[in-house]
Amino acid sequence: LVPVMKEKGYDADYAVNVTVTSSVAGVVIPPSHNMILYAVAAGGGISVTQLFIAGIVPGILMCLALAVAAYVVAVKRGYAGEAFPGWQALAVSFAAALPGLLTAVIIVGGVLSGILTVTESGAFGAIYAIVITGLVYRELRWASFKQAVYQSVRTTSLVMILVGCASAFSYLLALYSVPEMLSHALLAISDNPYVILLMLNLLLLGLGMIMDMAALILICTPIFLPVATQFGMDPIQFGIILMINLGLGLCTPPVGSCLFVGSVIGKIRIEQAVRTIWPFYLALFAVLMLVTYVPAVSLLLPSFFQ
Repeated sequence: LVPVMKEKGYDADYAVNVTVTSSVAGVVIPPSHNMILYAVAAGGGISVTQLFIAGIVPGILMCLALAVAAYVVAVKRGYAGEAFPGWQALAVSFAAALPGLLTAVIIVGGVLSGILTVTESGAFGAIYAIVITGLVYRELRWASFKQAVYQSVRTTSLVMILVGCASAFSYLLALYSVPEMLSHALLAISDNPYVILLMLNLLLLGLGMIMDMAALILICTPIFLPVATQFGMDPIQFGIILMINLGLGLCTPPVGSCLFVGSVIGKIRIEQAVRTIWPFYLALFAVLMLVTYVPAVSLLLPSFFQ
């Protein structure tokens, strides 16, 4: 998307900022493997299905907020719009993309309908993706298939090693009462739940800026989840807050992997992208505050599927 936007006349920093920040929505909108990691790190007592459903509304709000930010910046910079290509062209494009889009429908629909478990829906989704890529789009070759399998095994192995280490880490945290000590430390600053939740968000945002997301989910969940629940927050709501916070970390320096990749593709320095990315940060932060202080944003939809 970044090279195409540059060809259309958009500045490189704008193209990078729009693409990088919008990628955060993928962390929240199902299916999200990060939510599965959170459910594992929370001890397995949280429904992955409920987490998936809870991410729909916040994910849509994130997209809308970013769209507003992108529009405001585009108008301010005077970017020219393009003529609508017509409904026929839109229908043709949608029809071409529909077989691929059905992969997500199978995964999420299988879980929400109760026909498949999370693991089974992932397996069926993978099989469907292989068939569609090989027979419909005809883009799957043996070399690329082997590379995909290798990357899948490598990623799964890394995650499972992290899960094992995080489980031992969680045991030590519980043994030495770290969540209780953190709770007492926060209460020493303020006993106002709104202030406590704001401090939790700031802590998570800071950690997300310097550490990898998967590791942080497994490390932070056993520390901060008991504190959040102590102040009346639902574990599902905290999961969505955690996803948004750490997703923001993916596009913030100094260790924002998405920001690094976007800047490389856009052929600009990270400093140049960060200098003009703040409207998109504000949009995401506004949604984060909304999810934090209005529980219905993340909990209303799951309540209909209980």
